[in-house]
Amino acid sequence: MRSLVLATRNPGKVREIESILADSGWSFSSLQSFPDVETPAETAATYAENAILKARFYAIATGVCALADDSGLEVEALSGAPGVFSARYAGANASDADRRALLLSELAKVSDLNRRARFVAAVAICDAEGTVLNVSEGICEGTIISSPRGNGGFGYDPLFVPDGFNQTFAELADDVKNIISHRARALLNTRTFLAGA
Repeated sequence: MRSLVLATRNPGKVREIESILADSGWSFSSLQSFPDVETPAETAATYAENAILKARFYAIATGVCALADDSGLEVEALSGAPGVFSARYAGANASDADRRALLLSELAKVSDLNRRARFVAAVAICDAEGTVLNVSEGICEGTIISSPRGNGGFGYDPLFVPDGFNQTFAELADDVKNIISHRARALLNTRTFLAGA
């Protein structure tokens, strides 16, 4: 069975990725298995470029095929912010709660009542030499609510209600989120690639 390093130390993200890619015919490990590997700076201008940058870095550093993703929340009333800076929106050492609080305070300053937003994800796979094998993207449209709800998920999930639902990503069951989320949509395309690779 071929091996794939999931380029994250976030246990929630590892579970989500493993669940969606479970029947792809590959075995998985995470960066927890490579404690000495550093983290590359995400300097690219797009999600796909950041995902490739990370996948290439971790594949070469570990000597194993690597899967990396980059995702972000784009809020219409904030001209697409926080976008590719979603994880670093409130500073390098900020918590998820800090980032959510900043987002809500920025939205409060905008007279626009538009709460439309979308999550965007890109997933890249590179081989041990750093060659890009596949890039998949996914989008989930929805709205931002005025205060966090739910205990599941991570990041901005407690503020985001996907179209067609009344619950936030943090309230939805994993089996639902693992079909409709931006990352799930990108990973479903990735699974198709992996199953045929």
